[in-house]
Amino acid sequence: MIDTGNGLLLLLGIKRSKQEPDEMHPFGYGLDVYFWSFVVSILIFALGGGFAIYEGIHALQDPHIIENPTWNYAVLIAALIFEGTALYLALKTFNKSRASSGNLMKNIVQSKDAATFAVIIEDTAAIIGLSIALLGVFLSQQLQNPYLDGATSVSIGVLLLVVATFLAKESKGLLLGESASPKVIASVEKIMKEHPSVKDWALPQTMHFGPESILLVIEIDLIDSMELMEAENTMVKIRAEIQRQEPTITKVFIQSSHNLHPKLS
Repeated sequence: MIDTGNGLLLLLGIKRSKQEPDEMHPFGYGLDVYFWSFVVSILIFALGGGFAIYEGIHALQDPHIIENPTWNYAVLIAALIFEGTALYLALKTFNKSRASSGNLMKNIVQSKDAATFAVIIEDTAAIIGLSIALLGVFLSQQLQNPYLDGATSVSIGVLLLVVATFLAKESKGLLLGESASPKVIASVEKIMKEHPSVKDWALPQTMHFGPESILLVIEIDLIDSMELMEAENTMVKIRAEIQRQEPTITKVFIQSSHNLHPKLS
């Protein structure tokens, strides 16, 4: 039930993030998906981890051996199959969107697609938790140790708390506004460097308003001999070139100035 509810909340966030900009939200609703990812992390922490630890402590206080574990095995194995299928589909979607095929955890940390990586993290935790539960039922039967059931539940709860904390941290960073990847910023600076009318430029300032929506603000210094109209046309062309090469940059603000802030290098 918790997994289903979390999935519905993520779908809600994805749907709301696609709303068109309006007067109240001129940059759109892309951050909505990050907000709901953060809510999901809180639910995993409170309902998932908290409830599992509570049940584990209760089982340790009143230990008993499961008389007929057949249904326990059936439910756990079925859940593993469903969660494994969901994880496979989520990884398939994530692999299509990520730029490199390097370390998965590194790519998740660098990813701006909160909805997809939230599903990956949650399903991975679910598979590990179900495996622990399956092992706990098996060992409690084989060793006739009633305390293993409670210890297993507490272990799953701790796992969910760790996962929820990680997911909350990643979602919070995106919700507060993370910059574009170094690759995107390098691409923008390459355009500046190669343009014959640009003498210098300040460090590009970027912010993600969604997985595929980046705001770019950049201050440039054009050559002195330019007339006003020519300078305006040049900035229009630079803006078009940036969005052509980096389609995820959906909003570009260019300011021409002779008093540039120093670039960080």
